[in-house]
Amino acid sequence: MLDIAPYKANPKTTYLADMYLHLEKQEMDIVHLVEEDPSMRQMVDDELAQIRTQKDDLKRQMDGMLKEDEVAEEFPNEMILEVRAGAGGDEAALFARELADMYTRYGETQGWSWKPVDESKNPLGGYKEASIEFRGKDCYRKLRFETGVHRIQRIPATEKSGRVHTSTASVAILPIRKKLHIEINPADLQIEFSRAGGKGGQNVNKVESAVRILHIPTGIDVRSTVERSQNANKEKAMAIVFAKLEQLKQEEQAKKFASERKQQIGTADRSEKIRTYNILQDRVTDHRIKRSWHNLEVVMAGGIGDIISALEEGKTGTDEDAD
Repeated sequence: MLDIAPYKANPKTTYLADMYLHLEKQEMDIVHLVEEDPSMRQMVDDELAQIRTQKDDLKRQMDGMLKEDEVAEEFPNEMILEVRAGAGGDEAALFARELADMYTRYGETQGWSWKPVDESKNPLGGYKEASIEFRGKDCYRKLRFETGVHRIQRIPATEKSGRVHTSTASVAILPIRKKLHIEINPADLQIEFSRAGGKGGQNVNKVESAVRILHIPTGIDVRSTVERSQNANKEKAMAIVFAKLEQLKQEEQAKKFASERKQQIGTADRSEKIRTYNILQDRVTDHRIKRSWHNLEVVMAGGIGDIISALEEGKTGTDEDAD
């Protein structure tokens, strides 16, 4: 007998499960009829075969739908990209902004939609930190290996002596999942409301629509300012808090198996140096798979498809890490 419970529990397969149960009852009624009157067997064999074929078809459909849900849960089509300036002062903030622009341009080539959730800029327009929401098919699956420290080596426009500077920015990719695997005690949250700054008309300046949520035990601090209503910003910020807590849990679990992880791509560790962009050599090197690509202008304009594909396939090369 088929365990029908998982199919009944999923809203997408409930009606198919009911059809399956109906066919199962028909099958049992016919079997009982034959047991009582064996002379009926030849008459109902075709009907039984048809019922069993229909049951098999329904099971395949239901299994396919559940599999799709599993994939959607593992690789949701909604995520938050966080970028934060690291070492390098204003240069790091400018680099963080360039990385954010690189990802949004790549997202546009994939047909994804995106919008800022919160951003903090320096006087030059660089990002001290920023959060950007992406929505679209395979956005998390494609960008999941981008978490980590990115560094750039170049001569800043303000550098008169021609000295090469190294600046860093960290990236975090946070999937927004529909099923929540973490519980939060409301007492652990500190929620503040304020007026959102920036563009948006009179509403954005007069209504306290911006939301800041602090998860006290971990120090996770999230702001959402882009939505026009307080509730929408609170909902967005809470989704990011859940995503950050899940990432923290995954990082803690991964550290227990650190020796095994050395051979893996995508450690989800924000402190791991993963890539160097060397402007003078027109080269970007991914240190995890030891491969390099040239034409940095195209890469920074969103042309990272080859890098994404190589990471997905786990292809390694022979190039040495950048200095």
